[in-house]
Amino acid sequence: MELLQTFFNWGVFVDALPMMLRGLEVTVMLGIVSIVLGLIGGLLLAMLRLYAYAPIRLLSRAFIDVLRSIPLLVLLVLIYYALPFVGIRLSSFAAAVAALSLVSSAYSAEIFRSGIEAIPRGQFEAAASQGMSFFNTMRDVILPQAMRIVMPPMTSNCINVMKDTALASVVAMPDLLKQATQAQALSANPTPLVGAAVMYLLLLLPFVHLVGWIERRNGSGSKKT
Repeated sequence: MELLQTFFNWGVFVDALPMMLRGLEVTVMLGIVSIVLGLIGGLLLAMLRLYAYAPIRLLSRAFIDVLRSIPLLVLLVLIYYALPFVGIRLSSFAAAVAALSLVSSAYSAEIFRSGIEAIPRGQFEAAASQGMSFFNTMRDVILPQAMRIVMPPMTSNCINVMKDTALASVVAMPDLLKQATQAQALSANPTPLVGAAVMYLLLLLPFVHLVGWIERRNGSGSKKT
């Protein structure tokens, strides 16, 4: 009974629920915005790394490598606390979006690059023989095939972005973890943290199953072909 009263106290959970739901809303919004910006930035970086002029390819590769090497927490702290010294002040939400989307774009760029490079060169040559421009070739021929290849790892990357939103609490972002931590302090009971863990599980578990479904679907499709 003492375990239940300490970690699964229903009264404490009900009292903290409104605060945690507000935090959950912020977490979902932060994750969606960061994922969308990360996908757009990742595709742009992949295209620059593959098809831009040599100096730009080198810069994009260095940009990707640096962002993949910096811990997200360090980048978040730098953006939120260091940029004001050079006159750039961001809100906690904007700083969290910037850090999450930058790191996400670096990983997404490598995923997109591997998918595009997996398409046979003959596809490009066939499109060129039909008089298709580079833009039309990528839009109508290459990217639709590459998307099928990159879907499972890209979905996993999106899950990681959503989980990493919990780090935004270090910059006073009122996300789910921050609200749960405050509720725990107010009630002197860890039940809100357990509740936050359950909410993260309910939020992310469908995406985990989605990755498995996509992999099975792609696997069965490749066997048929």
